[in-house]
Amino acid sequence: MRLLFLGDIVGRSGRNAVVDRLPGLVADRRLDFVIVNGENAAGGFGITEDIHMAILDAGADVVTTGNHAFDQREALVFAERQDRFLRPTNYPPGTPGKGSGLYTARNGARVLVINVMGRVFMDALDDPFAAIDAELAACPLGEQADAVIIDFHAEASSEKQAAAHYVDGRATLLVGTHTHVPTSDYRVLTRGTAFQTDVGMCGDYDSVIGMDKEEPVRRFLTKVPGERFSAAKGEATLAGLAVEVDDTTGLAIAVAPFRQGGMLAETIPSFWVD
Repeated sequence: MRLLFLGDIVGRSGRNAVVDRLPGLVADRRLDFVIVNGENAAGGFGITEDIHMAILDAGADVVTTGNHAFDQREALVFAERQDRFLRPTNYPPGTPGKGSGLYTARNGARVLVINVMGRVFMDALDDPFAAIDAELAACPLGEQADAVIIDFHAEASSEKQAAAHYVDGRATLLVGTHTHVPTSDYRVLTRGTAFQTDVGMCGDYDSVIGMDKEEPVRRFLTKVPGERFSAAKGEATLAGLAVEVDDTTGLAIAVAPFRQGGMLAETIPSFWVD
């Protein structure tokens, strides 16, 4: 099975790139399942239902989020009716929407997707490790699920790495999101779980983590708040992580970064080349 995880969409530039390019990727690379983090897709802050649907229509199977999940107030409403929209599962009980789902891939495999948010330097949600345990106990890899993907949305590299080692052998992939800068530590861990500390963003990299450069730079210089941040509008790079999955075990065989367009050097996983 071929999986692709695309990092946080930032603004119009990022979402247009995903909507324009993802259909071709799904068809040309014969992708079985695609996850996209869409939490910054609406002008850099949150996501609307129309944007969510556009991402799905382009070929995504599920859209994950993070700390900006409900920046657009309408998300509090559509989260309840959109089965393929996930917010972090460790939000308190009663929060609209859900944090995990079991979906069917194009090859017929059952794929459990879990969205969770870290606590270090972030809003203090419930324990992400306990939340992951509960989800995996309810739908274990190799039993109810043929693959398990975890979007660990967190600031601290140490927390994301600790979580990956904690689930090693119990998940197909744990990928970090939130910091918008792709790390070079993608690998398959000892017991077969694919991992990358941060997958990066789908957005304009001629920016400060996806935002137009001027205001962030000015704030660092003056320490005085000014205009609202706005998403950068240049050509976006799609930044993602590709995983080849053993259909027998549900664990990762190979993992490699995928980058296309914009400022970053293009990378195509070698196992996508026939």
